[in-house]
Amino acid sequence: MSVVVVANPKGGVGKSTLSTQIAGYFASQGNAVMLGDADRQQSSRLWLSLRPAAARPITSWVVNDDKLAKPPKGTTHMVLDTPAGLHGRRLKEVLKLADKMVVPLQPSVFDIFATRAFLDELAASAQAAKTQIGIVGMRVDERTRAADQLHTFVESLGLPVLGFVRDTQNYIQLSAHGLTLFDVAPGRVERDLEQWRPICQWLDAK
Repeated sequence: MSVVVVANPKGGVGKSTLSTQIAGYFASQGNAVMLGDADRQQSSRLWLSLRPAAARPITSWVVNDDKLAKPPKGTTHMVLDTPAGLHGRRLKEVLKLADKMVVPLQPSVFDIFATRAFLDELAASAQAAKTQIGIVGMRVDERTRAADQLHTFVESLGLPVLGFVRDTQNYIQLSAHGLTLFDVAPGRVERDLEQWRPICQWLDAK
């Protein structure tokens, strides 16, 4: 079973957007997918409630008091959307589960500064050494100076930038219906799917 955790202690960086899209990608490949939401806002759980019956199924992974329900037999992929402020004991517990961790990061100096302590904590964690960690630049044009600055910052930490997710209404409109890029005709979201190709390759790699 593959467990992907989406984490950044800063709020509003796009954790739920990444979590739902990753779950949607796994489901589009015919996998048995569960999506957990440990965040107070429960955005991913709301998204699941909006998902149409005709869409590829994604099951809710129940999270209560930091405890995760045991997945049913046959589950192949699990995605966990984590809360803001994740650190210390809770971070260690999450790392015990994670095969891979995706860290969404916006390329502003404020977001980079707020995330630096979290990335340093990961670097110092023996448990994190067993987890593959990658950064996804959120709401950024990869051709800009901001993208270059993000690359420079992340590379100084020895972490890969998996890709960039642009600022587009596609995510907002699809999320309002419980859908992802991977649930609609590729021609509608061709540019976004192209951005996701290296991210998906990293998710699929062993």
